[in-house]
Amino acid sequence: MSDLTTIRNIGPAQEKALMGVGITSAAQLRELGADKAYTRLLKSGSRPHFIMYYVLHMALQGRPWNDCKGEEKQKLRVRFDKIKAATFDVERSELETFLNRIGVVEVKP
Repeated sequence: MSDLTTIRNIGPAQEKALMGVGITSAAQLRELGADKAYTRLLKSGSRPHFIMYYVLHMALQGRPWNDCKGEEKQKLRVRFDKIKAATFDVERSELETFLNRIGVVEVKP
């Protein structure tokens, strides 16, 4: 499919998700960085998942996914929460989010 899986910790499922949001190469992922790539995933309707977020950071650093600990992990959690708050509406179901993204008009209460 692509060379995304040449990056440590990026497996077939994450490769498919990244390709689904237009990230089709390892070079492109490195250029975007973890925060922008993860933001794209959330904007596309992916559910927020902190482990996936920090695994992406570890992958781009060439480190094992479980190497993220302590203060580093706490700082990434703060960044994750900011990205999540800015891009993911916890009040909507995945179906509602998808329908709104494709242009279905939102019903006003």
